[in-house]
Amino acid sequence: MRFNDNIQFYSESESHYDPKIGDYVGGVTLVGEEIANVTETGTETSVTAFGDISTRSLVIRFVNSIEYKWSYLTINGLETKYKPITTRQPLKNNTLIVGEMNGN
Repeated sequence: MRFNDNIQFYSESESHYDPKIGDYVGGVTLVGEEIANVTETGTETSVTAFGDISTRSLVIRFVNSIEYKWSYLTINGLETKYKPITTRQPLKNNTLIVGEMNGN
């Protein structure tokens, strides 16, 4: 299995003014990056997760476990955002199933 994709994890929080530092905090923040193996899910998995096959979903396999608190991820720096659906931890790798977010 080749781990040739770069995954960026982002956290979203409402932006607000912090008087202690004199600037706005929050908003979209990059919280981490990992290398991974990315494949599309099969039709059966898409139907189980979403009820149809019109939503694109991906299986992302990592060597290490993902400990970030994240809202969405991107793959290889592209604009498409993916939201978490489920996490699996089989014997060898850690796996995420993610679905494409509508209205990027």
